[in-house]
Amino acid sequence: RMIASTSHCLFPMLIISVSKFINNCVLTSPMRILVDMDDTLVETSKAFEEIWKKMHPNLVCISSEQQPTFLVADCYPKEYAPLLKEALKDPSLFVIPAPTEGGLEAITEMKTAGHEVFICTSPMSYYYNCVLEKYQWVEAHFGYDWTKRVILTRDKTIVSGDILIDDKPEITGCAMPPWQHVLYDRPYNLNVQKQRLTWKNWKDVLNFDSW
Repeated sequence: RMIASTSHCLFPMLIISVSKFINNCVLTSPMRILVDMDDTLVETSKAFEEIWKKMHPNLVCISSEQQPTFLVADCYPKEYAPLLKEALKDPSLFVIPAPTEGGLEAITEMKTAGHEVFICTSPMSYYYNCVLEKYQWVEAHFGYDWTKRVILTRDKTIVSGDILIDDKPEITGCAMPPWQHVLYDRPYNLNVQKQRLTWKNWKDVLNFDSW
């Protein structure tokens, strides 16, 4: 993956403001931390890449390591649209992905420290193979107790929280978000002017040791 080092972040004022926000929150009460699932805790794009190669071995395949846009369908020529829809409906897409390295350990540490941690994820519009499957994936990789902390919603702006860790560059909905958006670092969001982290540096970025 093309990872942008936080120590070389081009937007120091954003980092300072979010850090101050976090410090102010933890002085009074535990934090509520919302964590996205696809391409934040789960390597969904890599799974799609695997499915696409199997279905269409002779067609161009965009590497998940260099994915230029958030929506995978936008990475391909328009004439691929019917094939992409077929691949995105594959029943295994939300079953076979590997966990993002360090994700479970990070959210477990947050929870152990006394904070409220929830997995906040959006289903696809074609939801037939991605609702039950998301819960099954969480149980298989994180354990049954984490299924009780899954929030499935098409609109994350209506979910109450202090921080949302999510790879999506911009998150919009029907409400003014109550949380601060911290990007999970991915190639397609490198140019977005927001604080970012990975599961390798999340403690430093969020100043976790002071919580």
